Amino acid sequence: MAVSLETIVEEMRMFEVEVEQDDVTEKLVELCRIYRLKEADIANKWVAYSITKHGLSLTLENLENFEHDSLSKEANKIRNTAKRDRSLGTKDLASLQELIQAEEEDENLLESYTTPSKGSQKRVLTTPENPQSKRVFALNRSPHLLFSPSSFSPSATPSQKYSSRTNRGEIVASFGTAQATSWHGSSGQTAVIELLNGAEESLTKNYKYMLQKLLDVRDVLSFKIEELGCALKDHYKIEEFSSVSLPAQEPVTVLGQIGCDSNGKLNAKSVVMEGDLEHSSGMHVPMDLSELKEYSLFPGQVVAVEGLNSTGRRLIASRIFEGVPLPFFNAIDSTKEEVLGDLKQQMILVACGPYTTSDSITYDPMMDLIEIIKKDQPDVCILLGPFLDAKHEQVENCQLTEPFEVIFNRCLKGIIEGTQSSGSHLIFVPSLRDVHHEFVYPQPPFSCYSLSKEEKQRVHFVSEPCMLNINGVTFGLTSTDILFHMGAEEISSSSGGSDRFSRILKHILTQRSYYPLYPPAEEVNIDYESFQSFAQMTVRPDVFIVPSELRYFIKDVIGCICMNPGRLTKGQVGGTYGRLYIRRMAVREEHQSPCIAAQVVKI
Repeated sequence: MAVSLETIVEEMRMFEVEVEQDDVTEKLVELCRIYRLKEADIANKWVAYSITKHGLSLTLENLENFEHDSLSKEANKIRNTAKRDRSLGTKDLASLQELIQAEEEDENLLESYTTPSKGSQKRVLTTPENPQSKRVFALNRSPHLLFSPSSFSPSATPSQKYSSRTNRGEIVASFGTAQATSWHGSSGQTAVIELLNGAEESLTKNYKYMLQKLLDVRDVLSFKIEELGCALKDHYKIEEFSSVSLPAQEPVTVLGQIGCDSNGKLNAKSVVMEGDLEHSSGMHVPMDLSELKEYSLFPGQVVAVEGLNSTGRRLIASRIFEGVPLPFFNAIDSTKEEVLGDLKQQMILVACGPYTTSDSITYDPMMDLIEIIKKDQPDVCILLGPFLDAKHEQVENCQLTEPFEVIFNRCLKGIIEGTQSSGSHLIFVPSLRDVHHEFVYPQPPFSCYSLSKEEKQRVHFVSEPCMLNINGVTFGLTSTDILFHMGAEEISSSSGGSDRFSRILKHILTQRSYYPLYPPAEEVNIDYESFQSFAQMTVRPDVFIVPSELRYFIKDVIGCICMNPGRLTKGQVGGTYGRLYIRRMAVREEHQSPCIAAQVVKI
């Protein structure tokens, strides 16, 4: 078989392995020819072998050991298996059942590496005793049955419950007062959109993940505790922090992170104070909350606690110093001040997926949203995923006849071309439930087909999460359901009426992170190195968009307008979307919200 020397060197360089000696390259070519390996295969096998040997360098001696320990043994095993199969001739029923069981175990192993779903989906085995019906066979094979020719959606049966809804356009939540009876934008003519931190400090492309060391995670968490500890110390005028494990007969103040003493849900009896590295060397003690009248805690929350720790084994808390919010962004340079000074109010439309109902993969709700965009002509449309939902029944059951990327690109093309007449700027935010996209948090932006010059000017792909500057107004965007995740873990005690949503939102803003929960929910795969760089808040946003499965709302939380626009579909019925009027205010000493009015509307 033909073996390319240049290809072998290139494959090795992909794993950062340099081939420097000529005798090494000749040996690699020789091994490929002897054992009938492709260039990529020899590179993969060498990297796997070197890792098991604690990172061997690529030398002639090590290659000979590699051949003896790995390649020759693997070749002998294959030859022995082939001889045994020939000697057995036909297989008995027990052997066939063992093969089927082994195949099912392999499928279960593969499912553990895929996007989470509601249940395991196993391939149906067709046998004479258990034939597959012609209807299912046709459904899996016919692209004409699954894809509607009149739209870009892979289904031909629209949802009956969605099409028969009677509450279209109903306003279910509002904030402020709209200046006009009807909402209408200016077709994005004066909209200026940019990443708040610039392209260099924002997540703009894919990155490598899945190689994460526990020490690196510890360093990220320790840095977060140290950074927020400095803010707490300066704001509350704390003289110094003590160790959580040091006995003291007088009240002390300790710094650390809230944890749980078991794998179960946090409760008032299982709260643990995990101390910082500098003062407590990472040690932890149980925390007694019986002396506190009010508290609101969740795992991963960085706090300073004042209390009594007479034995060094139990901290009786008397006061909890909560986080300090960041300042608002108002550093607009003089050139932008002239450009943005006379801008009129802007209309922002916000919608979050799924954009299909659970009983159909037709994008009818998306088509209705496009009609609204064409009619209202908002200046900016913020569209958050999922666009092709990993939890959709037809996706889980593998009933789609085209690759996920093809369907997503068709959906994307329909949105971009369908809204072209409106002139609205489109901002696409990915979701961890987008089945075709990278399943890691933070998520890189979408990549799609090549856009035209005109489309590039109004179509923006951003990461999850991200912070944008839209005409001088800062928007914090996230598609991850942090409200639901934190709501399931938070514990609180209050003497009066306390709003749960406001508490959680305040935690997010004061912890200065888009996902302060630790450990995270099982469906969130966090790469903590990128998390530290791209999932932290650098300023307090003017508007915070935080979609959730929980009830829609619009709230003013410590000066930030927080909106949960809901999801465009809820099961088999229509959901909601949001719209805002914003106008940048002149720079003043006291912050004034740029959000004039906001509404959540039924689709």
